[in-house]
Amino acid sequence: MRYTTIRTDWGTTAGRVDGEHVVHLPFADVGDMLASGPDWRALTDVADDGSAARTALVEADFAPLVPRPEKIFCVGANYADHALEVGLPLPKYPALFAKFSRSLIGARDDLVLPPESNAVDWEAELGVVIGQTTRRVDEAQAAEAIAGYTIVNDVSMRDWQLRTSQFLQGKTFEASTPVGPFLVTPDELDHQSGLKLGCSVDGIVMQEAVTSDLVFSVAHIIAYISRFVTLVPGDLIATGTPAGVGGARRPPVYLGAGQVLRTWVDGLGEQVNRCLPTPEEA
Repeated sequence: MRYTTIRTDWGTTAGRVDGEHVVHLPFADVGDMLASGPDWRALTDVADDGSAARTALVEADFAPLVPRPEKIFCVGANYADHALEVGLPLPKYPALFAKFSRSLIGARDDLVLPPESNAVDWEAELGVVIGQTTRRVDEAQAAEAIAGYTIVNDVSMRDWQLRTSQFLQGKTFEASTPVGPFLVTPDELDHQSGLKLGCSVDGIVMQEAVTSDLVFSVAHIIAYISRFVTLVPGDLIATGTPAGVGGARRPPVYLGAGQVLRTWVDGLGEQVNRCLPTPEEA
């Protein structure tokens, strides 16, 4: 099953993708849907009798998939080739950092380049959304906690990220992280068999990889995090990016105004984000 959060004239709504339409569901967004309880999937199985409001998929205005997750975790250096290109050893444990919900934008939203940074970089990633309260679980139990998968581009302001040993300041600029467009439930795809993911800038492919190359698996990451904090429905995890980031190129290459950033993962759709200057620079 595929779910999404779209903007409407009266706010946002969660929706179930049925063919070429998004059937509106009685929840404000996917996060609200997941927080409704363990039977959320049954509650979203609305009979397609034509009575539910719907939006044509081609006209959908995608909001961030989960607009206000309680927690957003990101995993660094989780592809060996990326660790190599940035000069980092393979981690013994998942290297974690956080984002805040104000950093999130939709899958088709414009990416407004902040005037504070001259080094805005791309990072295509497989995203995971938690579907049930999870604490101190093993990997088998962790897999059961997954509501579904999505696309994340962990857009990073490298000049801010590398000011100190702590990455937060360069990772959570407001309105910088596209998430979505869809939540795809685990029964629809098997990321462990190797989903292709990547991104391009103005049609030039910058990253290509397969999710089977993750250093730490999705289940391992969830189980690890659950050792020190409770994960709750709607929490988002970005599982890491492969080689090909702009900051590791020689010379470095960064996003500029007017460029188009496209991000994809097999079975999860794609994001298309235009890069715009800040209004005062436009």
